[in-house]
Amino acid sequence: MTISLNIGNLFNDSSSHALVDELRKRTTDKEILEFEEKFNSTNEKNLHIYICRFLKNRAISRALASRWLITMINHKESKIKNN
Repeated sequence: MTISLNIGNLFNDSSSHALVDELRKRTTDKEILEFEEKFNSTNEKNLHIYICRFLKNRAISRALASRWLITMINHKESKIKNN
C-alpha cells in the first residue's frame, strides 16, 4: 500500500491510519529515520508532531510512540554532539 505523504492541513481518519500503518512497518532505527526524513521533506509539519497527536488522541500505544520518538530524538542529539 502506498500513501501520499503530503498530509498537510487535512488530517482525516484514513490518512492518519495510513501513516500509523507506514510507521508500524518500520522496525529498525534506520528505517524509522529514513521515513522521518522523507516525511519531513514533503510535509509542512514534522513527523514528531503527528506522533504526539496520535499519542494525545490515544490512537497509538505509549510504547510505540516512545520507540519512534526516542529513535528520532537520539538521532538529533547525536547530530548536535557531532557538530
